[in-house]
Amino acid sequence: MTAGGVGIAISRQSGKPDRTDKTNINQDIRAKEVRVIDPEGNQVGVLPTYRALAAASDFGLDLVEISPNANPPVCKIMDYGRYKYELTKKKQEAKKKQSSFQVKEIKVRPKTSDHDLNVKIDHIKKFIEKKDKVKVTVVFRGREITLMQLGRELLEKVVRETSEITVVEQMPKFEGRTMIMVLAPK
Repeated sequence: MTAGGVGIAISRQSGKPDRTDKTNINQDIRAKEVRVIDPEGNQVGVLPTYRALAAASDFGLDLVEISPNANPPVCKIMDYGRYKYELTKKKQEAKKKQSSFQVKEIKVRPKTSDHDLNVKIDHIKKFIEKKDKVKVTVVFRGREITLMQLGRELLEKVVRETSEITVVEQMPKFEGRTMIMVLAPK
């Protein structure tokens, strides 16, 4: 069912509109008096609610409560369906402009051979080209914990090899039996 050009589902229990937003429109406005703004944005003044509703119907539009906490509440005469449509469009535009990235993880060991490390560096470069961040983890097992210097040198080599396209976002730090560094695209 629709009311005021807006699709609103009717709740089975109460028989009232089941809207997800809490914007009061038309007969849902409970205040005795409201401050009214006309469709052009000019202030009409403080009117009894029934007169504000009559003014909205004269324009063929809805009376929408835009500031319910004000004293008296502020209502604007507008096309509610169009207002909701424009809000969803703004949200979609904001979502498009957001940059999203993932954090990819590359794990190496302190005794990783040069060839294997070069393959991992190629993977890092591919991830960076896709604008993802890369978390490089050196895992120490058993007695390898004594090879911390080798792990640090490994991470330094990764930084040298990828320095033209990456920046170190988090310097290498030791956590338990792992050394972690985060690289981000330049």
